[in-house]
Amino acid sequence: MSTRDTQVILELKNAIAEGRNWYVALLEAVRFWSSHEEDYEGRHYQYLVDNEAFDWLVLADRLCEELDGLIPEKERINLLFFDTPPIELSKDEFKNLIGASKYQAHLNYLYGILVEKFLILAVTEEIRKEKRVLGLNNDNGIVDETYQRIYGATQFALLKQFRKERHYPQLRSISLSELNEFTYWLFKYRIKNRDKSCVASDTKKALIKLHGLLKLKAKSLRFSHSASQ
Repeated sequence: MSTRDTQVILELKNAIAEGRNWYVALLEAVRFWSSHEEDYEGRHYQYLVDNEAFDWLVLADRLCEELDGLIPEKERINLLFFDTPPIELSKDEFKNLIGASKYQAHLNYLYGILVEKFLILAVTEEIRKEKRVLGLNNDNGIVDETYQRIYGATQFALLKQFRKERHYPQLRSISLSELNEFTYWLFKYRIKNRDKSCVASDTKKALIKLHGLLKLKAKSLRFSHSASQ
């Protein structure tokens, strides 16, 4: 950990101890954090993918590890597992707290990785439904069919091309950090190679899928709150 990040954690703890809202103080800490990735307590944390896409919730998770006993456990769980903060902030308030550069990188992660993953999920489910209508209940070849439909090539061919461009080894397995980098590469590949109307349609499809899941999570969260009262 850099000296700067050590100071960020110290200032975060002091701000909470002085009565500042922990979520607001955490977002301010996110603004000044400098490390792109690190290993801590046996876990690898990657905050910035491809030097462009910032996963702020991974950093929030890391910072919360330093705040054991200082913040309400329920609020921490709601933020990290349900992406539900303890207080509502406008987009502008959130942007001002984490800083403009990190906010732009956050948007890169949101659209370039998270939304891209939901696009793959949405198209996979579309194909699965089509197969069921035809009486086909197995998923043989469904992954390649999904990638062909979205990107015009199989997952294997795309992953091979990605690794060749990045000079990565052609392994049989893939780590989470490489998967995120590959997904971000797929997003750029789709934007570059697909028709603009298809890009817009696919992005809309992914956002609908993402919003549907967020509604489900919110409903589950409200149910758990009412059940605990």
